[in-house]
Amino acid sequence: MIVLGIETTCDETAAAVVERYQDGRGRILSNIVLSQVNEHAAFGGVVPEIAARAHVEALDHIVEQAMVEAKRNYDGIDGIAAAAGPGLIGGVIVGLTTAKAIALVKEKPLIAVNHLEAHALTARLTDATPFPYCLFLASGGHTQVLAVRGVGDYVLLGTTLDDAIGEAFDKTAKLLGLGYPGGPQVEREATKGDPGRFQLPRPMSGRPDANFSLSGLKTALRIEAEKIAPLTDQDVADLCASFQQAIVNVILDRLRAGLRLFRTRYGAPAALVAAGGVAANQAVRKVLHRLAFEVGTVVIAPPPELCTDNGAMIAWAGAERLALGLADPLEVMPRARWPLEEVGGAAPRARVKSY
Repeated sequence: MIVLGIETTCDETAAAVVERYQDGRGRILSNIVLSQVNEHAAFGGVVPEIAARAHVEALDHIVEQAMVEAKRNYDGIDGIAAAAGPGLIGGVIVGLTTAKAIALVKEKPLIAVNHLEAHALTARLTDATPFPYCLFLASGGHTQVLAVRGVGDYVLLGTTLDDAIGEAFDKTAKLLGLGYPGGPQVEREATKGDPGRFQLPRPMSGRPDANFSLSGLKTALRIEAEKIAPLTDQDVADLCASFQQAIVNVILDRLRAGLRLFRTRYGAPAALVAAGGVAANQAVRKVLHRLAFEVGTVVIAPPPELCTDNGAMIAWAGAERLALGLADPLEVMPRARWPLEEVGGAAPRARVKSY
């Protein structure tokens, strides 16, 4: 089964072609990602209107490039998948509308993919990870701990009560005058700093639930920075190192709680899977491996280029759903908000044979 995937939920215009074998293994035939970092850098964050216009201008070319690199034409494609949310609604509309047009003209099934489900299933593309597994999903907009029991079968074990981890990284970078995107900038500065210089809080530590809260940590960092302003380069590095260490400690504590909940309800997980842009952070990856060793499981963290937004994860989620006979009508709507727990799987939303 070969699926074209389109991703336009934020500031990457992406398309990919992925093959899913009958035994459930996957192979990426092409994966083209066009970043809009330069367009948004001057604003210190993503501007939705600029992002949507950039998707309109670039998407047709990116799709064509993905097809050429995969050495496939539409006769050799079994389905068209697009991220239908959650995300910036203007961008989501661009990608989903393009996918609908291709599906209609080429008479192919359409799969409207939940962007979070695509992150959740990427470990099955890269490592053929069996169900059930515990997912740590951490990105600019989401921080969640989930039990992944099957395609379309997700149970939320913990979430953030305020800021997402990636959002906290970005806001820290902006506060300290670093560039955009903030996460990689903070990580780079942290390698030059002293993580013990500033005593920052570890919110929610020791609680039996698996929820996160990061707004207090962000506020504490701002107060420390204001105390010693104006900041030297070393001050910035030390603040970044202290902040990142606090985040790592919070992740360790909260995931311990999440894994306890998982084991109580579902038994031992097949793996601890990391997904989302924060999973590309090397300090975060190290603590995940430490935790997995403690609880007797393994960490599955896809390559960094598959942790951030990309078309391959959308194509793969589409292939996983299509293999179960799941597809969508052309009337399916884009969604700015679409909780992963609301994604269906057992009851098909539409059958492939209806096309």
